[in-house]
Amino acid sequence: MSGLGFEEHLPAGFLLTTVEKAAGYARAHSVWPAFFGLACCAIELLAAGGPRHDLGRFGMERVANSPRQADLMIVAGRVSQKMAPVMRQVYDQMSEPKWVISMGVCASSGGMFNNYAIVQGADHIVPVDIYLPGCPPSPEMLMDAILKLHDKIQNMQLGVNRQRQITELEQARLRHDPLRPMGG
Repeated sequence: MSGLGFEEHLPAGFLLTTVEKAAGYARAHSVWPAFFGLACCAIELLAAGGPRHDLGRFGMERVANSPRQADLMIVAGRVSQKMAPVMRQVYDQMSEPKWVISMGVCASSGGMFNNYAIVQGADHIVPVDIYLPGCPPSPEMLMDAILKLHDKIQNMQLGVNRQRQITELEQARLRHDPLRPMGG
């Protein structure tokens, strides 16, 4: 889902702040997730979609059946070297703009599996927007991460500069060495 669709055709600075905020609100509250559940964190991810936690309150009740219909990938669990190309392919098929939540310590940093078979963080394969710690993180923690992502989406720029901003952010996240601070 590409948001409201008109922002690609407008010159920079054309939209008023209130219209930009309304478009950001609509985009943030209509996120369609694609679950990429790989291990035990996937159980907590599925629990968050149940009636007790109800992800539908956040506009996420429709889980995408195809990556082409999704704009949020939630990577839950350890990513093996065999699954890494599949994860990248799913990410590449998702519509723009797109976001990624890395759920759990294994998806964020490889966790306790420091060996050749496990990728040491999903950010080596796809750019990650929100890192969610825990082993496994609770559904409440996932809902907090989703609210933080909503805030990020709502404050995203519109207009012709949006694609350049997305590309710059993605390249910066892919260049980032997770063992060094961002400024160093």
